[in-house]
Formats: sequence, structure tokens, C-alpha cells
Amino acid sequence: MNEETILYQGAEAKIIKSTYLEKSVVRKHRIKKTYRIKEIDEVLISSRTREEAKLMHLARSAGIFVPFLYDIDLVEGILTMSFVKGSRVKDIFDELDHEPRKKLCMMIGNQIARLHNHDLIHGDLTTSNMIISDEKVFFIDFGLGEMNHEIEAKGVDLHVLMEAIESTHSRNANYFTDILKGYAEIYQGDVKQIEKKINDIVKRGRYR
Repeated sequence: MNEETILYQGAEAKIIKSTYLEKSVVRKHRIKKTYRIKEIDEVLISSRTREEAKLMHLARSAGIFVPFLYDIDLVEGILTMSFVKGSRVKDIFDELDHEPRKKLCMMIGNQIARLHNHDLIHGDLTTSNMIISDEKVFFIDFGLGEMNHEIEAKGVDLHVLMEAIESTHSRNANYFTDILKGYAEIYQGDVKQIEKKINDIVKRGRYR
């Protein structure tokens, strides 16, 4: 019998550490919503599970580090993926010295740019959804992701991370500039347009 441990329980999904074919895995199990009509709920769970699996596959094909998908259950809304052994960036970010933190931020920026070069939008870029493993940055949880070529979507993606760093790592918020430097190294479009879009989003927030 598999030993299972709940790693996270949210409103939308339960994250469980388990085993599959004798390998350590994580199962992301979307939670059924009793307030929705059963048939609508089933369609939503199935489509969102399929979309997340597709985004992870595309990201992996583009050279972005993401967990390996072992199994997709569209009926139950379960993704079974490899367990990435490492540390959440959230847990180590503030403990690092200047140079290692700067290097980490450059790596994060590089990875986001690779996503955006393929019009892949993560949708929830926070340091909680990044794992550092074998000196690589893995992205997890593509549940809010999408395919989108627009500058607006890419700017919003980065702005979400900027706000996450400002709130979770306030004393090191200035390192977001290093994420942008890493992004600029790899991004194949006009970085100035992306930076302008981030600034526009910030201004929108101020004048609401």
C-alpha cells in the first residue's frame, strides 16, 4: 500500500506525495465543487486538468524545467508527476548571500523568458511555485497558465512575480531587477516593451 502525505490543501486542489511505479511522485488532485452542477463541474475539472498537462508538456519541450508527467486522469482530475527533490525558492531566498541570490534571480529570469519565448504564460509566478534542485529552477503549478502571445499577458506574468517578491521578500525586493536582467538575456522579443507594460500595470494599480 502506498504511503501518502498531503503536502498542500487549497481551495482548488490537493497536493499529495505518493509513489507510482516505485517512484516518488506528486499527485495534484482537483477538488470537486459541490455548489456547481455536477456535469459542469466534471467538464471544468477535465478541461483544466488537460490544459495544465498540455502547458507542462509544452514547457518541458521548450527546455524549461518542470516535473515529468507520468499519468493524466481527466475523469478524476488528477495529474501524477515526478517529485522534484529540492528547496522551494520561497524558503531559501532571504537566507542566501548577495551573489548566490543574484545568480538565482538571473536563473529565474532566464527560465521565465524561455516560457515567454514560446508564448507560455505561467499565471502564478511566485517563489512558492519554484523549486531549486541540482542548481536548476523548476516551475510547478501551471493551474492558472495559458497560451498567449500578447505583451500584456507577459507583463502581467512578471508583475505577479514582482508583487510576490515585494510582499514575501520585502527586504530583498530590489533583486527583481536581476530577474529582469536574466529575462533580458534570453527573451527574443522587445524587452523594453515588457518593462513598459510592467510599469503601466503598476501605474494602473496606483490610480484605481
